[in-house]
Amino acid sequence: MMNGGGMGGMGGGFFGFGLLLILIIIAIVIIVFWMMKPRSRKSPSTNSNETLKARFAKGEISEEEYDRLKRKLND
Repeated sequence: MMNGGGMGGMGGGFFGFGLLLILIIIAIVIIVFWMMKPRSRKSPSTNSNETLKARFAKGEISEEEYDRLKRKLND
């Protein structure tokens, strides 16, 4: 005997699976957008210029070397 259940049992499982699928898709979209978000507002050349200025100020490099490296970084 079927006990008059019809498709009630199967329908609940199907809708539960659909909800889980939607939640997984939403999670994937959120992760993709999070990974594409820039990590830092500073560009690598800005950090390099600051390092170069600090080395020049400490006397580690000459003015000529500073100018040459600065031009190379900005190209």
